[in-house]
Amino acid sequence: MNWKQALQDYQHYLRIERGLSENSISSYSQDLQKLIDYLKEHKTSESPVKIGQETLQEFVYSTAKTVNPRSQARMISGLKGFFNYLIFEDYRPDNPLDLIDTPKIGRKLPDTLSNSEIDKLIAAIDLSKPEGERNRAMLETLYGCGLRVSELVNLKLSDLFFDEDFILVTGKGNKQRFVPITKVNKKYIDIYRYEIRVHLQIRKGHEDFLFLNRRGKQLTRAMIFTIIKQLAEKINLNKSISPHTFRHSFATHLLEGGADLRAIQQMLGHESITTTEVYMHVDRSHLAKVLHNFHPRKLEEEKEIEN
Repeated sequence: MNWKQALQDYQHYLRIERGLSENSISSYSQDLQKLIDYLKEHKTSESPVKIGQETLQEFVYSTAKTVNPRSQARMISGLKGFFNYLIFEDYRPDNPLDLIDTPKIGRKLPDTLSNSEIDKLIAAIDLSKPEGERNRAMLETLYGCGLRVSELVNLKLSDLFFDEDFILVTGKGNKQRFVPITKVNKKYIDIYRYEIRVHLQIRKGHEDFLFLNRRGKQLTRAMIFTIIKQLAEKINLNKSISPHTFRHSFATHLLEGGADLRAIQQMLGHESITTTEVYMHVDRSHLAKVLHNFHPRKLEEEKEIEN
């Protein structure tokens, strides 16, 4: 087995067996391609089946010069997945990365926007242009439903269950979940699809996608990033934000409002509750309020003061 064939087989496995999105497959492929390029550059002939820990350790050391610890840890994790795949397919008996340590990194707390900052961003949208109504509906949906950017661009008309106040969202690994949607969010989507979208000449194959560009085609992730960046510049927002910032803000604001962590987990589509628990650390004042309002000792103190 050579590296080119191994990469193709691995991509097929990720797509068919794991059901990963094209974005995830691309990310895993890039990690493996970096290793392949390194081996070519150093004229190393070890195959995927024979490559050993020493060569991989040297590769990991070389990447430390060009990437930050978080990126390096993610790359090592991706390569471990590749060698686990080779073990699964009986190509080799071991994972040569098992004994290679990943960099120690702290858990990065997500950036968030305040309610007023979100209001200012949405208010900055130019509604005199047809794409203005679309952009308002998109930002309201990103924040109102806590979607990933890939989930937003892939949202379809057939996923809208407005009579039941839900939308059907297809997340990572093609896993689907129902997410509640507010009346305000539904109103802006309806304005866009009934007053703007109906006048577009929609390209074949894009008829069911909700959010379209001016050429009647599905929007790209990059376009969403650009729209948000331009709005941030327009209001002189002194923060580096992305579509994911709206998702973080959605979860944080729900938690601050007293929402149950399990409910937030379900709406975000997190497989593990530990992923959702990061929001417990975003606003420590919220934790203090919870202690003040619900801890039995605190309640006893208040009774004593009253007496």
